[in-house]
Amino acid sequence: MGLSEAAITGGFWGTRQQVNAAATLAHCHHWLERAGWTGNFRHAVTGALPEARQGREFSDSEVYKLLEALVWEAARQTDADRKAELEAVCDQLSATVAAAQEADGYLNTQFGRHGQQPRYSDMEWGHELYCFGHLIQAGVAQLRTRGDGLVARTAIRAADHVCATFGADNPAICGHPEIEVALAELARATGEPRYLEQARLFVERRGHRTLADIEFGRQYYQDDVPVRDAEVLRGHAVRALYLAAGATDVAVETGDTELLAAIERQWEATVARRTYITGGMGAHHRDESFGEDFVLPADRAYAETCAGVASIMLSWRLLLATGKSQYADLMERTLYNVIAASTAEDGRSFFYTNTLHQRTAGTVPASDELIPRAESSLRAPWFAVSCCPTNVARTLAVLPAYLASTSADGIQIHQYAPARIEAEPVPGAGRVTLSLHTDYPYDGRIRVVVDTAAAPGQVWTLSMRVPDWVGSRTAWLVEPDGTRRTVRPGTVHVEHAFTSGDEIVLELPDSPRFVAPDPRLDAVRGCVAVERGPLVYCAESVDLPDDGDVAEILVDPQASPPRSDGHTVRVAAALVGHTDADWPFEPEDSAHSRQPTTLGGLTLVPYYTWANRGPATMRVWLPTI
Repeated sequence: MGLSEAAITGGFWGTRQQVNAAATLAHCHHWLERAGWTGNFRHAVTGALPEARQGREFSDSEVYKLLEALVWEAARQTDADRKAELEAVCDQLSATVAAAQEADGYLNTQFGRHGQQPRYSDMEWGHELYCFGHLIQAGVAQLRTRGDGLVARTAIRAADHVCATFGADNPAICGHPEIEVALAELARATGEPRYLEQARLFVERRGHRTLADIEFGRQYYQDDVPVRDAEVLRGHAVRALYLAAGATDVAVETGDTELLAAIERQWEATVARRTYITGGMGAHHRDESFGEDFVLPADRAYAETCAGVASIMLSWRLLLATGKSQYADLMERTLYNVIAASTAEDGRSFFYTNTLHQRTAGTVPASDELIPRAESSLRAPWFAVSCCPTNVARTLAVLPAYLASTSADGIQIHQYAPARIEAEPVPGAGRVTLSLHTDYPYDGRIRVVVDTAAAPGQVWTLSMRVPDWVGSRTAWLVEPDGTRRTVRPGTVHVEHAFTSGDEIVLELPDSPRFVAPDPRLDAVRGCVAVERGPLVYCAESVDLPDDGDVAEILVDPQASPPRSDGHTVRVAAALVGHTDADWPFEPEDSAHSRQPTTLGGLTLVPYYTWANRGPATMRVWLPTI
């Protein structure tokens, strides 16, 4: 659904979109200039490269992601002055980028000039096609919102260059997938079949050991097994998810049901065995990759923010391709517990990784320095590799497009927020305007009002997702005539000749609940987590007596159920004091030297809020008494 058809009007995500527009975009722009990554394009024009170049080989892509975010944000703005301001910034930045493009469409500040490595001389690590992919996605955003513009024209010239260079006679692929999904989207936006065919070629070439072997193995960049033969997502998490998203686009656009089934199979296996409770993906710090099945250590969770963005991209495509609500469920979990957690309340600092257990409180990062890609402790203003801030910025700017979709017989609502949706539910029936009213995720009541109906007597279907977190508890749907019926996780359909003023109400049980891990998850066996609606909760040391350590917490799930306390949750818990024993192991049948002391009620906070109150230890999975 386009940004002209859906708008978030307030609530949880409305606040985050406002912060993104008011603070994060300008913050990203400032740091791209300060770090010299935007200046690389100017240096390319003046001939100052390679000596003057700043940043990693892929830093061009961060400028492109900011351009995409600016395009989407300008498109959703209703204030004419603000819209014009954003478009002006976008046009100025676009001009800086376009000036560095070469006559044949090639554009990269790391390769190809005097004193630099030749073009495409490092397909494993050079990221040239990856950077093109993000440029093309920014161009697609402009085609879909403004119809034309300098970003779009620059992107099309780059795509033409890619097709001319990597056609049927050149078997090369990029070490970091991204070009695949970009070319497939460009084919949709322009109707040009060459782009889709090139995307298909890149997908089919993957997995034939074209790239050099490396210390992480070829699975790191998914060149070990052909896409349609793989059973699970593996290797570098962001790479794997971007590739799967591109393969899904290719499958849908070419009618390749075998390829689509393969991606569905991989998604299901990955969610069942390689995904954190937050929706985070990637258990290895060393290579930013998925772990083996059920290897999900809480304290070593990498769960890169960019992998969260890529997961949403993949799940959205599978949702549209199949209509299965499970994909929207994972999108929701990832949005609330990875994307929402990644950015500080003021929109000016970020998590790169998203651990589930912070053992040390850490220190406040410097506000004026590039921070290495560190383990999570506190959010940092910018990183030496800052792929995540711009990725979150573009995701939040386009977020209303993920709320709903349309089909031949109606409208489907996938995500819940105060919103306005305008669409044609049935061809030729006229447009319908819906408004969503809710305090989700802190209230499970979602009210949908038909503000403007279709043609009189026109029957169409409104579909709403009943989240999987409802489980076996009872959820209710109230139809326009007042009929009240129970519904189960999945999708509920209301077929009706809607008239203006009709209301549909979905009532979801929003009390907090304990969640136990699969026993094969060795790292958290004997622990429980707490969820409320789509939110995962955590304990922070700032909520313990004397600013204690979360390592001392024991909870008692049998004492009482968790209970809501505003936006926080209270659980029955105790603290275990430490001893100075010289050996940390004891016979099982001996009296244990650590005796629990009653804590009473322990306050848990939504995971997305952790580290907002300064340095702290934190854990999601809580050991039980």
